[in-house]
Amino acid sequence: MEGDPTLQLRIFDLNCWAIRYLSKRRQERVGLIGDLLHRECFDLALLQEVWSEQDYSELKAKLRGCYPFSHYFHSGVIGSGLCVFSKFPILDTLLYQYSLNGYPYMLQHGDWFCGKSVGLVIIKISGIIFNVYITHLHAEYCREKDAYLPHRLVQAWELAQFIRHTSKAADLVLLGGDLNMHPEDVGIRLLRGWTGLQDAFAEAARFEGCEDGCTLIPKNCFTVKSELLPFPLGVRIDYILYKAISTAFTVKCEELKTTTGTAPGMDIPFSDHEAVMATLSIQRRGRAAGATLSTAEPALVDVVTEARTEVGLGLRAAQRQRFSSGRMVLLALLLLLLQATAVLATLAGLATQQPFPMLSFCLLAFLAIGVLLFATAFHLFHTMEVKMLQGTEEQLRMALRALQERPSEG
Repeated sequence: MEGDPTLQLRIFDLNCWAIRYLSKRRQERVGLIGDLLHRECFDLALLQEVWSEQDYSELKAKLRGCYPFSHYFHSGVIGSGLCVFSKFPILDTLLYQYSLNGYPYMLQHGDWFCGKSVGLVIIKISGIIFNVYITHLHAEYCREKDAYLPHRLVQAWELAQFIRHTSKAADLVLLGGDLNMHPEDVGIRLLRGWTGLQDAFAEAARFEGCEDGCTLIPKNCFTVKSELLPFPLGVRIDYILYKAISTAFTVKCEELKTTTGTAPGMDIPFSDHEAVMATLSIQRRGRAAGATLSTAEPALVDVVTEARTEVGLGLRAAQRQRFSSGRMVLLALLLLLLQATAVLATLAGLATQQPFPMLSFCLLAFLAIGVLLFATAFHLFHTMEVKMLQGTEEQLRMALRALQERPSEG
C-alpha cells in the first residue's frame, strides 16, 4: 500500500432467502448468486439466510477460484445462515449469539430456532487489519404492532457493544447484513451512534440501483406485496456500514449499487431482498488526526433514552407474561393436588366411589400435566427474557449516565 496509497475494496451483501423446502426456486437462485459472485469477483461477499450447509458447500466449490477463503457460522437449531467469502486469508473468526431472539412457541416465524448471531472474521489486506462483521437481526413482521421490537433493540445494542469491544485492535471495521430496521428506526440510530459506523448508502459519492437504496421492493416477485403497501418504493433494511478505527486511515464510499429485481437474462430475482454492493476507498493519512468519539454527540442521549424506554416497555410485557405463565403453573398444580386427594380418599375408604368416571379422571390428569409442563417451560423462558431485558436496560442506563456526564469532564 505504500507504493499505491489508495486501496479499493469491493463488498457484496445479500440476504439470500435460501430456506430449504420453503424458499421458492432456492437451488436455482443459489446457483445464480454463485454465478454473479464468480463473474464480479468481489473482494468480500457477506451472505445471510444460507440455511442449508449443502448450499454453502456448493457455493464454496463453485467460488474456490475467486474466493479461496470462506467461513460458515454455526449457531442455533438450524444454523445462523451467515457465511463469508473472501479473496484474502481469514486470520480469525468469532461468533456471538444474541441473548434474545423471539419466542420458541411462535413457530410460524421461526427466528428463535435460527440462533440469530453476529459473526466476525478478521482479515489482513495490504498490511491493514479489517474486522468484518456479518449479522441478521430479528424480523419485524408487523410494523404497526411490533411485538419483537424490544428483542431487536437488545440485539442492536449487543451488536454495537460487540463491535465496540472487539474492534480496538483493528484498523477498519466493516458491517454487512440484514438489520431488519428502517434507516430512521431507533435501533439503527443506536447502533450507528454508539459505534460511529457510517452508512455506505448515505455516504456514497455515486449511487445506482433502487430508489432510496431500497432492498425490499414491490416489483420483486418474491416479496409479500401486502407488507409493502405503506411503502410504495419499498424499504431499506440491508446495510453496509464502515468506520476507520485507526486514525492513520480514512475510508470513503466511492460507489454503492443495488440489484433491481430480476437477475439479468432471467425471469426471477436472486432473492426476495436486493443485493447491496459497495466500493470503498481506503487511504493512509499523511499524519494522524485526532480521534472523534461519536458518543459525545448530544443527539445520542435522546437515542439511548428512546431505546431504554422501548426496552422498558418490553420488560414490563415480559413480566406480565411471566406472571401469567406462573399463575397457570399454580392452577395446574392445584388441579393435580385435588385429583391426588380424591384418589387417596378413595384408597383410604373415605369415599365410596370415584367422583368422576375413570376415563374422564385420567384425561383430566393428563391435561393438567400437559398444562403444567408447557406453563413451566413458558415461565422459565419468560424469566430468562425478563433477566436479559433487565440487563440491557441497566446497560443503557449506565451508558446514558456516562453520556450525560461527559460534557462536565472537560
